[in-house]
Amino acid sequence: MKINRLSIQEIVRKIQKGEQFEAIPNDGGFIIKISKYVPFCCTAIHNGGQIRPELKKKIALNDYERWYEEDPNTADFIVSMPITIIGLDSRFEYDLNRDSENCIYNEAWGKKVWKRKLAASEQKYSVKKHGNYYKVLHALVEKIESLFGGCIVYDFHSYNYQRWDREVPLFNIGTEKIDQSRYGEYIQHWLDELNKIKLPEIKSKANENDVFFGRGYNLEYINQHFKKTLVLPTEVKKVYCDELSGDIYPKIIKSLQQKLKVAILNNANYYSGKLKEWHHVSTPKLLDKDVSNGLLKIDNTLYRLLKNFELLAAVNPTNTKAEKRKFFKNKYSKVPEFRYQPVKINPYTLKQTLLSVPVQDIHDISIRNLYESVISSYTDKIDLIASLGTKKFLYNSLRYFGRPSKTDILNANYILLLPDIPNEPKRVPALNAKEAFDIFEGALNDYQIDAKIEFSNKVISHVMVLNSKKSVLIQPDAKFKRRELDALVEHEIGVHLVTTMNSHLQKLKLFHIGLPVNTLTQEGLAVLSEYLSGNITLRRLRKLALRVIIVDMMASGADFIECFQVLTKEHKIDEDEAFNLVTRVFRGGGFTKDYLYLNGFVKIYKLWLEHQDLTPLLIGKTSLTYLNTIEEMIGREMITKPAFLTKSLLDPKIENNSAIYDYILSGLKF
Repeated sequence: MKINRLSIQEIVRKIQKGEQFEAIPNDGGFIIKISKYVPFCCTAIHNGGQIRPELKKKIALNDYERWYEEDPNTADFIVSMPITIIGLDSRFEYDLNRDSENCIYNEAWGKKVWKRKLAASEQKYSVKKHGNYYKVLHALVEKIESLFGGCIVYDFHSYNYQRWDREVPLFNIGTEKIDQSRYGEYIQHWLDELNKIKLPEIKSKANENDVFFGRGYNLEYINQHFKKTLVLPTEVKKVYCDELSGDIYPKIIKSLQQKLKVAILNNANYYSGKLKEWHHVSTPKLLDKDVSNGLLKIDNTLYRLLKNFELLAAVNPTNTKAEKRKFFKNKYSKVPEFRYQPVKINPYTLKQTLLSVPVQDIHDISIRNLYESVISSYTDKIDLIASLGTKKFLYNSLRYFGRPSKTDILNANYILLLPDIPNEPKRVPALNAKEAFDIFEGALNDYQIDAKIEFSNKVISHVMVLNSKKSVLIQPDAKFKRRELDALVEHEIGVHLVTTMNSHLQKLKLFHIGLPVNTLTQEGLAVLSEYLSGNITLRRLRKLALRVIIVDMMASGADFIECFQVLTKEHKIDEDEAFNLVTRVFRGGGFTKDYLYLNGFVKIYKLWLEHQDLTPLLIGKTSLTYLNTIEEMIGREMITKPAFLTKSLLDPKIENNSAIYDYILSGLKF
């Protein structure tokens, strides 16, 4: 949204007409943003530090002394909200939280404010700027009340806590001048929401009338003129900066931004639910769509840079078959020497370009976090490709994908100790690659997905989906058992291609690029679909478990030959299958991602047992970590619900599995 310079009269007219806009008045005193009309608004009237040039010559306080008593960064706490008014001027020029007769200090906090007396004209102009803010605030609250029959104002401030000689709260709500009989339940709800906020190594507590009492003029003015509006003056302890030096702590600010966003929306939704003119029940409806031209530009820039970035294609060796023959010919005594396609990117240039994308211009903290996390994850992926075939590759893989936890290894060993299932046949007719091609083609038609199926010798797995090309690759000499092939159809088409197709339908292409470590979520959903479709087998679970064991062995220093021997001698795995499994793990120089199949399945299966709606995860290459943000974006209509849905999620056929699997899965550790 473009920020315009407007007169006070123009701003008021826009509010009265119900227009959405962002503007600074011609006098420059504050900035107002209205991206959607909702039953609440947020103010940060002491955020600013501006002093008019002619007054700066006369003020006795230096920049730090003014900063110390102002409320810096309080605008950051409300920037995600659809209606905000943020003060740009210093409270020492005129204080918006005092009435017009007392808004200009002579002395403040024991210090003389002015070196020389202000001229009458200078004082008059400051008082006029004070009045302009209240003209706009009046028009805004009046409009919100007329639309919804009520309004709630979150009036944010901050305070210096080191001047207190006792423990003081992280948040203080001043309620002395609020009608408790009318608004008590909303005050208590706001306290409860603030008390949910936890910051690492900081004592978090929200109190009422502990250090301040809510006697400011912002509340007083609204109380005098409006009978259907609740103002919640909320002070934030300055734990997000060093009071003595002025240094800011960005990590704490970011955490407060995210958590206060949740608290404000939950409380505003609770309050709004009692308004007859408000007809929504979900917090996302309290936010705007926010798919601005600026956001689209950032999104398109990332898509242009990363749309052809295919990590899996890059790490697949080009000489797997030749090295396999050598390995067997040498009786498993020589470690394979895999080769890879030349890297087609300039890692340094791509990272530099990615890091210059202006994600800081995204106002909404949740959406900004999403884009920042994608850029951060891709810088790690770039390091992976740049170190392909070197010793650094394993380090970069561990940094990005991690390694198996104790719980992962417990689950893997649990599965590997399970006895064979009596009624599960070991020898069944095998289908060839051409027959598999026909079955995959039928599944594509069933899903109404337009994608290519190709034979390829460049894949280690029997089947792989290339997202960037919307294609299914099948090994020409692969053999399939029918049930395993049906499971692969659910896995590759029902999840991987479904999410690829959905990602292409989104206005925002972020979900085609892929969220951080989306392997866990993608593969977790894919394995769950094998189970829900009635095609899970103990052989499949054992394969996932063995991947965990081999990844852990490799991360602990074992080489290719040791891992191969563990599979063939201890676990009696066929040599061809053992070679393929170990190659998957050692490709690139040590690719740890394969443990995430079992890890992801356990996490997603737990959510399915809890009846969590998993369909939002199908909108693209998503990550479970960001499920709440994805649900919010769908609710705000920033992205659309998935058009293609995994059939086994909609219509599970778990009765087609042996009944023993419910017992087996109940033994997994979450």
